[in-house]
Amino acid sequence: MSPLPAGTPAPSFSLQRADQTAFTEADLQGQTTVLVFYPFAFSPVCTDQLSLYDDLREEFAAQGATLYGVSCDATWSQTAFREKLGVAIEQLSDFEPKGAVCRAFGVYHPGGFPQRALVIIGPDGLVRWSHQADSPGDLPGANLIFDGLRAV
Repeated sequence: MSPLPAGTPAPSFSLQRADQTAFTEADLQGQTTVLVFYPFAFSPVCTDQLSLYDDLREEFAAQGATLYGVSCDATWSQTAFREKLGVAIEQLSDFEPKGAVCRAFGVYHPGGFPQRALVIIGPDGLVRWSHQADSPGDLPGANLIFDGLRAV
């Protein structure tokens, strides 16, 4: 699978927030959103990735972008992961039905987890830029997000 290409409308979806409320495509309207798909909470590369991006959160916000972490972990695992790391990036769960949103965005790994991917969605709900790492063990640098934001 490949992530949705630029110009594609964001699919209809529902992810679960830590407070058990839904995050849907309607939440994308009017803002630039970066969906950070990652394989597993507490894995070494995911830990490094979320920490790096959180350190640059204000710089992303200065460019008008809000980042969200997306994995197939349950919300309680994501909450523990977020708290353990001390990061502010909101986590969204694609736990049930497992991987449905990852599949809709073209980033579901056949092994049962999200590919390591970045998808930038513009205020109009269209995908503006996407990237998928060559392997789940590759950490996409923050420079990729900044490059993608320039495309928006």
